[in-house]
Amino acid sequence: MENWLNSIIDIITSAGGKIILALVVLIVGNIVIKGFLSALRKNKIFDKVEDSVRTFTLSFVNGILYVILVIAVIGILGVPMASVITVLASAGVAIGLALQGALSNLAGGIMLMIFKPFRVGDFVEASGATGVVQEITMFYTVFLSLDNKRITVPNGNLMNANITDYSSEELRRVDLTFTCAKSEKPAEIQKLILTTIDGVANTLKSPEPFARLSGGDNESMEFTVRVWCKNADYWDVYFDLNQSIVEAFGAKGVQAPAKRITVG
Repeated sequence: MENWLNSIIDIITSAGGKIILALVVLIVGNIVIKGFLSALRKNKIFDKVEDSVRTFTLSFVNGILYVILVIAVIGILGVPMASVITVLASAGVAIGLALQGALSNLAGGIMLMIFKPFRVGDFVEASGATGVVQEITMFYTVFLSLDNKRITVPNGNLMNANITDYSSEELRRVDLTFTCAKSEKPAEIQKLILTTIDGVANTLKSPEPFARLSGGDNESMEFTVRVWCKNADYWDVYFDLNQSIVEAFGAKGVQAPAKRITVG
């Protein structure tokens, strides 16, 4: 009986030592990984790399290091790697199905790095999300919406979606429509709009601003206005044009379309 108890104590002591060592390695390894990634972020090499590539690379390295740490801990606990590989192989189909979405997102992240449909800092509309790209990780891309909401989209979805990058070109065009009463003279309204555009800051003279009668009905005329500006000035020009042209219509006494009232 005494020998049996001593054997159990020896086993527990041996296993306890392995568990304690494994915990120490896990804790120290976690600290080392975080320190390494922090130093890597500050490395001057990344100063010359695009933000999208930087965030993806850091995410990828982080994943690889933690996989190595887990394998090291398993080895310390005395679990034979051959047994681990056998178990993973026997459960390969189930693991493959479970990780299908994750692998698709990883492949999508790699494709984003290769083809670069957008970059960190671009204003993008894709897969139901609209906002500024904050970071591209191994599995997800993070957007910040105009009203300051954080939107996380799987990379696999992005690679299968139509992507509109509003920041890719140096210039953008502001498209607006204005209406007035049918009694107004089209040439005078056109001249008034073009004159007003000349006074709006950050509008470009080339390509030339455009203002033409484009439609209407029995009570109104519709004018299409197109003005080019630098990409960074888009929203300022958009709002300034709206306000300036409406104010110019009011100052010149341009009549609004009559409202039709149907009595039934």
